[in-house]
Amino acid sequence: MDFNLTEEHMMIRDAARDFAQTELLPGVIERDNAQTFPDELVRKMGDLGFMGIMVDPKYGGSGMDAISYVLIMEELSKIDASASVMVSVNNSLVCYGLEAYGNEKQKEKYLTKLATGECIGAFCLSEPEAGSDATSQKTTAIDKGDHYILNGTKNWITNGGRAEIYLVIAQTDKHKGSHGINAFIVEKGTPGFDIGPKEDKLGIRGSDTHTLQFNDVKVPKENRIGDDGFGFRFAMKTLSGGRIGIAAQALGIASGAYELALKYSKERKAFGTEICNHQAIAFKLADMYTEIEAARMLVMKAAWDKDQGNNYDMSSAMAKLYASKVAMEHTVEAVQIHGGNGFVKEYHVERLMRDAKITQIYEGTSEIQKIVISRGLIRG
Repeated sequence: MDFNLTEEHMMIRDAARDFAQTELLPGVIERDNAQTFPDELVRKMGDLGFMGIMVDPKYGGSGMDAISYVLIMEELSKIDASASVMVSVNNSLVCYGLEAYGNEKQKEKYLTKLATGECIGAFCLSEPEAGSDATSQKTTAIDKGDHYILNGTKNWITNGGRAEIYLVIAQTDKHKGSHGINAFIVEKGTPGFDIGPKEDKLGIRGSDTHTLQFNDVKVPKENRIGDDGFGFRFAMKTLSGGRIGIAAQALGIASGAYELALKYSKERKAFGTEICNHQAIAFKLADMYTEIEAARMLVMKAAWDKDQGNNYDMSSAMAKLYASKVAMEHTVEAVQIHGGNGFVKEYHVERLMRDAKITQIYEGTSEIQKIVISRGLIRG
């Protein structure tokens, strides 16, 4: 058992930290206010290899491991969770799904562009009536021989407006339940595929989130991923890896807030001394640091399981459940330590607090993580 990062891992972490500090930090408040994220920054993340971190280099990826992925995610999330969720979705859900389950033709056509950041992807599972209950897909894909006709609505889609390649989960045969669900690759601009207005969100406001409409969209049969009926398993397998990314995002949000709180507590004076010298604040910092370190161990364990080829369903669920809880609780504490200054945008912690909440909701709510964990325990 070795808790030390390799020299390569430290270089990757430092590169991500430098990018976050020099490229993401300037303008992060303005981007949050305007709900925008410039294409230039997306291209820079692609140039650094952040959009295809774990993808095989033969498809244009960086060929890194899951440990590298969570290190990058943590550093980006300390500064801008809107940037990190784009990286997470493109890596964990889209690139991973295509590389693990797509055929060679699909990989050559789509994965090579996604892994380099030439274009960005979106994962389309959630619907108005099928969020946590992913088996209740109302979007349909009717088999017409050499193609499918897609109809339905997807909502809460990250990268919804920015993406060019969409992985869409749809019901082909409702009588087969989860075994009648398929996954499809749909390109932006396909006739009948419409993108709704951007959602006005509490947090991760720089990330674009949209509702998507499919009205008699013709999808070639060659764009189906895997065998007929594989869609639900595809979604669940892909989401397990996605949880590692969001757990790392939550860890980054929490550790970013802690670092700001610690720095502020050493500068702000009250009753004749820096507030870090008051036990009320010192104990808050101690609790924050301890629980963030515990979350880090869970996130690293999940990433290690993935790298080792172990089943990581439970470890990723535990990491996401706990790291998101820590993010929510300790961004609130960071605001408290900042006092009135924590309530204004200038000090950044109020944004981190708003960003933290979504980590308990997307890619499986905290309640869903408990279902995954408890089922794993009961099944042994």
